[in-house]
Amino acid sequence: MEYALNIDSFQGPLDLLLHLIKESKMDIFDLKIEEITNQYLDYINKMEEMNLNIASSYLVMSAELLELKSRMLLPRHHNDESDEEEDPRDDLVNRLIEYQRYKDLTSEFKDLELERQMIFTKIPENMKEYALENQVINGGDVTLDDLVDAFNKFLERQKFNQPLNTKVTSKEITVEHRRKSIKKILVSKGKVNFMDLFDIINKEYVVVTFLAVLEMAKAKELTIKQENNFDDIICEVTHE
Repeated sequence: MEYALNIDSFQGPLDLLLHLIKESKMDIFDLKIEEITNQYLDYINKMEEMNLNIASSYLVMSAELLELKSRMLLPRHHNDESDEEEDPRDDLVNRLIEYQRYKDLTSEFKDLELERQMIFTKIPENMKEYALENQVINGGDVTLDDLVDAFNKFLERQKFNQPLNTKVTSKEITVEHRRKSIKKILVSKGKVNFMDLFDIINKEYVVVTFLAVLEMAKAKELTIKQENNFDDIICEVTHE
């Protein structure tokens, strides 16, 4: 059997053994010790012929396999407490299975890490910087609490109580960009229902829109009014 692999491709002798077992389509619970030992030694010899540095752990495994091979040739002995024969391969099989478990877990962790890198997160916004004196929004008796309450009701209607897709998109929406677009709407229409500003339903757009409205109110670029309790909240362009 020819091998074109560099020993650096493996994380240790157990990794190399698992590779050889897989290549030979061998049952790990029924290892053919003579065959796998010969393959392992053949691989190590090829590496030595190529003048490659071989870690001592690979050479230790070579010795272990040779010892195991010799033990397989000896008559089997029974345990004192049972009639089952002792299998010299058990220790090696258990080590290989345990190593395979760690290897599988490592692969899962790498996949989770890659998935996490595709998720966009943002620290909670400090809403205090958007609050005005006495919590009254510019131009009327609508408070910040009123606006937040209306915003929360809107989210409930849109079923935003469930986790949303927060993956990074190719087109990032900034508060400043949304602020400019809202200003164009107000200049064109004069006034607009607060809820109608949320014309796109995704988490990033909704949050950025809400923050843009607060920024504009703070800068006195719009006036927020509500005639009576529970009425619609209206945003009007501020005329200087």
